[in-house]
Amino acid sequence: MTFTAVRSRSFRNHPGAAALALAATAALLAGCSSSDDKANPLDEGPANGDTVVVGSNNFAESILLADIYGEALKAKGVKVSYKPNIGSRETTYGLLKNGSVTVLPEYNGSLLAYLDPEAGQESADAVNTAVKAKLDAKLTLLESSPAENKDSVSLNAETAKKYGLTADSTLADLKGIAPDLVIGGSPEFQTRQQGLKGLETAYGLKFKSFKALDAGGKLTQAALTKNTVQAADIFTTDPTITKEGFVVLKDPKNLFGYANVTPLVYKSGLPKKGVDALNAVSAKLDTKTLLELDSRIQLESKDPLDVAKAWLKSAGLG
Repeated sequence: MTFTAVRSRSFRNHPGAAALALAATAALLAGCSSSDDKANPLDEGPANGDTVVVGSNNFAESILLADIYGEALKAKGVKVSYKPNIGSRETTYGLLKNGSVTVLPEYNGSLLAYLDPEAGQESADAVNTAVKAKLDAKLTLLESSPAENKDSVSLNAETAKKYGLTADSTLADLKGIAPDLVIGGSPEFQTRQQGLKGLETAYGLKFKSFKALDAGGKLTQAALTKNTVQAADIFTTDPTITKEGFVVLKDPKNLFGYANVTPLVYKSGLPKKGVDALNAVSAKLDTKTLLELDSRIQLESKDPLDVAKAWLKSAGLG
C-alpha cells in the first residue's frame, strides 16, 4: 500500500534518551575532538581524511548502532573516531553534509520523511531509492538491515495469552477481538493514518475505546503492563517488550511504514573496505537481535561498546 511518512513521535523521546540526557555533556566531551567545543557544530570542517568519524543521535539505540558500525570498521583495519550523542537529525545531517561526520546510523523511512514529508513508502527498496534521490550529492545510503525500530500495536502478556496470540500473529488477527480491547497511545494516534484511522481502514479494526497516554513512554508502558489498556503503540525495539513480555503484532500491510536501520555516509570519506564492512553488518542485524542488544544496555546497564563488540564477535564480524 502507499504510505505517506509521518513519524508519530520524535526519536528525542525514544526509550533510553532520557536516561542519557544527564550524560550528554560528558559523552560529548569524552568522545569528540577539540573541534566539537565550537558553539555551532555545523561550522566544523571535514574530518581528517585518514579517519572515519562515526556519529550518533542522542538516544541509546543510536549510540549502540554507532558502536557496532565503528567496531566493525576497526575490525577491517579502518581508523575510526567517535562523535557520540550529537543531537537531532537536523544537526547530524548538516555534519554529514560538511564531512565532519562520515557515518551515521539512520532509519530509512524516517530519513525520507525528513527529506520529503509527502513521499510515499511502498517498499523498503523504494524508500531507499527515494532517499538517495533527495540526499545531498555528497551523501548516500548503504544497504539497509532487516532491523526496524518503528511504531507497532503491541499487546500485554495477559491479553495475548487470553486470545492465543503470539509474535507470529498479525494485526488482522485482531479483527474479532478489537471490540473487547482498550488501546492506548499518544493523543495524535487517535486521528492519524498511522494510528486508529489506519488500523480501521487497512485492517478493519474498531477498538472498544482509546486512552490518550504519551508517545510510547512511561505512561503507555505502565498502562499496558497494568492492563489499563490491553493494546498500545510501542516502538518495536523498546526493551519494555522484553521486560514485560509484550507481544508485537506483525503489520503485513506496512501501515506503520519502514524504519530499517541503514548507514548514511559521506561518500568520499569511507573506503571500499568500510562500505563492505557496514553492508555485512546490515546483512546480519534484524529486529529481534536489535531488541536483545537494546535490552542489555537499557535493562541490564551494560556498556554499549561492550555489547557491540560481543555481538560483532558472535556474528563473525569482529
